[in-house]
Amino acid sequence: MPKTFALGRTLVIGDIHSGKRALEQALNRVNLHPEDHLIFLGDYVDAWSEAAETINFLITLKSNQKCTFLRGNHDDLCLNYLTKAEAPEMWLLHGGQQTKDSYDTQPKAIVEQHISFLQGLEDYHIDDSNTRLFLHAGYTNLRGVEHEYFSKMFYWDRTLWELAQVVEESAADDLPPRLKNYSEIFIGHTPVSKKQLVTPKRAANVWNIDTGAAFKGAVSVIDVETKQFWQSDPVEILYPGEPGRNLAP
Repeated sequence: MPKTFALGRTLVIGDIHSGKRALEQALNRVNLHPEDHLIFLGDYVDAWSEAAETINFLITLKSNQKCTFLRGNHDDLCLNYLTKAEAPEMWLLHGGQQTKDSYDTQPKAIVEQHISFLQGLEDYHIDDSNTRLFLHAGYTNLRGVEHEYFSKMFYWDRTLWELAQVVEESAADDLPPRLKNYSEIFIGHTPVSKKQLVTPKRAANVWNIDTGAAFKGAVSVIDVETKQFWQSDPVEILYPGEPGRNLAP
């Protein structure tokens, strides 16, 4: 049976990218209640220097807060490194080097604990009303996530956000079939901006909560009902002297 989270708020957290200090700051500004359900959209690692520390924080948080952790593409790449020592050049250039450096100094017990955490991430979450969808990136099947042929699309796809933006800009009277499956869809993955501090953005019925934490933006948290949101300071301010992914090609 699906978990039910009565009473408290449902809060969605966008991409973090090893910005533990920013995540802590954003959550402090939310004023969490024990009944709140936190849905993390993935990409916990790759960019800033605290990859292992960020995962430690999330594991501890789960012990006293209702949490759903979804899988991001960077989390999958990190898992490949930790389990198979795969370190492709493009991963290293896009924040993987910082994650590799963070984990190469961790004791074996911590690494094994984090492998278990990463292996346990969910591809998507549908709320108890069966109308809101939460996932890192998107899906391609017109009938919804349960019919998706390619599960990696859940954390690699960019076409869902592109579609939503086209629909929004065209002011269409009706949603295309792919978007009609859910009343609202919450995603990360594609930064709203890499160059400045921005807020979560809606296009059609899709909310993008990736506000560029890997670059010059912040970690963002949004209440799914009220759409009130909270943000950290720009993450680069909290990690002085670090490039994050601002130098990535």
